Amino acid sequence: MLHRIERFSDLDAGKLMEIYAEGNLENTDYFYPELTDKAVAVKKVEEGFLNYLEQDFFQSPGPSYWVLEVEGRWVSALRLNEIKPRFFYLEALETRPDARRMGFGARLLRELITALQKQGSFTICDCVGKRNEASLRTHLKCGFEIVSQEGWDYLSGEASERTYGMRYHFE
Repeated sequence: MLHRIERFSDLDAGKLMEIYAEGNLENTDYFYPELTDKAVAVKKVEEGFLNYLEQDFFQSPGPSYWVLEVEGRWVSALRLNEIKPRFFYLEALETRPDARRMGFGARLLRELITALQKQGSFTICDCVGKRNEASLRTHLKCGFEIVSQEGWDYLSGEASERTYGMRYHFE
């Protein structure tokens, strides 16, 4: 089942943090290198993540979180920002570590695209790490194309040579 979440209060924080568990653990070294207790560090990263969603992401115009639920579990998620009418910036596409290599990321992207197509033409842009072969394959399989050798983050207004600029367009 596909969920479109447009308010922080509609988000199940526990289920969402299960999706981002691996990334949150990796982020402990960046945000809290001084903490040796990884459980404490992960808790702080999760609190910061949720605070960002509540105070920033859901406060901006046109945000939505899209979540794929399978058999009662949230298995894959992404954030979508509507930069201008029908022009979206996708970020944070992630699949739970124990649900990877089962096609859930591609399924989420396809269901998102189908939902957006019902409302007419649109464009989705995304940045995908050049070393993230799984994400790159998923995007390409779902109809995205590489449009630049540098990804452009529409939220920060910065380019990165570590990412590809990706685009999906539906007319």
